[in-house]
Amino acid sequence: MVVDQIVGRVPGGIGRYTEELTRHLIQTAPAGCDVEGIVAAHPQEKYDQVIQRLPGLAGLFTAPLGRRELSRAWQYGINIPVGSGMIHATSLFAPLKKHDRGHGGEQLAVTIHDVVPWTHPETLKPHGVAWHKAMAKRARKHADAIVVPTHAVADQLGDFLDFGDRIRVIGGAVSPSLALPPDADERAAALDLPERFVLSVGTLEPRKGIAALIQAMTRPELSAAETGDEADGIPLLIVGPDGWGDTDVATLAHDAGLPADRIRVLGFLSDRNLAVVLDRATVFAYPSLAEGFGLPMIEAFTFATPVVHSDDPALVEVAGGAGVIVERAEAAGYPKRLAEAIGSVLADAALADRLAVIGMDRARAFSWRDSAERVWQLHADL
Repeated sequence: MVVDQIVGRVPGGIGRYTEELTRHLIQTAPAGCDVEGIVAAHPQEKYDQVIQRLPGLAGLFTAPLGRRELSRAWQYGINIPVGSGMIHATSLFAPLKKHDRGHGGEQLAVTIHDVVPWTHPETLKPHGVAWHKAMAKRARKHADAIVVPTHAVADQLGDFLDFGDRIRVIGGAVSPSLALPPDADERAAALDLPERFVLSVGTLEPRKGIAALIQAMTRPELSAAETGDEADGIPLLIVGPDGWGDTDVATLAHDAGLPADRIRVLGFLSDRNLAVVLDRATVFAYPSLAEGFGLPMIEAFTFATPVVHSDDPALVEVAGGAGVIVERAEAAGYPKRLAEAIGSVLADAALADRLAVIGMDRARAFSWRDSAERVWQLHADL
């Protein structure tokens, strides 16, 4: 397993995906099979961290180059030895080179999480876009299998690169560590959580739709739909950074006319605090315009929190009808439609209860153990 992302400068979603999948691959390893890790050159404490976080890892192969240099070397096809056998990469950061699967037994599977480098390149650094596209072309030449998280990504990827029948759909799941802690009340008090609130997760990059959600919170459709307490007072809480590039939440809220006391950025939360926030949210809104999977929705489902999400194909596939779908088309009207959808859940207790039940049921369809077993099956098939 290429596990370097676990100790990356910004592990992000791929870092968590790598850790959870590798941990469950170790737990589900067939008889006679071991799982070893592949990492770039790091200080010893980073290696110790990987070994500590992946109990049962049979070994750790350390490349002679740092991550940036190793990334460039793999991009240009320079052969840096990283061992042989069944190599599985949880991204395109992989030793993509010509190999003989038939005789030497070597095989290489890589993961492409979304098509953002092709559809929304403005949300990435130019170097990142070029690297992803170059590595995807190398994968087309040398990878034995391409793992994607949804059928939607598989379909979209076909518009840019032809991988033939090498694509396998293997999704992710909620981390077992994302569980409600025994001191939930104390944590909620420390976070100063309101009694009722709309919750979202994401950055301010345009494809995440957070700007449209902020505008939705000011719409009369949301206020008119609320009964009991006033919807024009319900706050929006956002998990994630409070800015992106030259944009920040406070500026967007001011420009939209949303009072400062109705929006709050919680920053990055520990799993225990995130569990508390998800559990106490009145509605979880996921307005993203382009995703590969949409794990935050499944996390909300797990805590029986009603979900409102965009009609991005991957989100529709993952939600499986357990959320309220909002059309993205005609961008100017998107905030209004978001407000109507959120307002409908706030105003209709029966709808909220139904969404809670079917959401919890939908969350059970995703399991890291199942994902790991599919990866083992993939390599067995190869």
